Amino acid sequence: MVNRFVSRVVGAVLVCLVVLVSGCSSDAGRDVPGWARSMDTVKVSALPGEARRTLRRIDDGGPFPYEKDGSVFSNFERELPRQKRGYYREYTVRTPGERDRGARRIVTGSGGEIYYTDDHYASFKAVLR
Repeated sequence: MVNRFVSRVVGAVLVCLVVLVSGCSSDAGRDVPGWARSMDTVKVSALPGEARRTLRRIDDGGPFPYEKDGSVFSNFERELPRQKRGYYREYTVRTPGERDRGARRIVTGSGGEIYYTDDHYASFKAVLR
């Protein structure tokens, strides 16, 4: 009886190790660009509809509903990789029910990076297309 229990426990541990090792060595990160590998990511399709609309406006070059859209994002919080001033631009993501610009933004980098924050720059997710 003890041998059966030990065999089952050892078998379960081995299965867990196989799953863990195969998951760690998988190519799951293969589609993630280098600039996004050290942070949380979100696919465009998982963004709120307002963020997807803001991305379309960015892709189209405007028009933008807020005066500050397209302005330099200075990265004072240092949540994004350090770059020269002017590298990052920020765009407002409308927040339903907010009377001002709200806390949601998309920040783009000159190298094609796209970041999303819903907590006014306290944290960012890399946006994957």
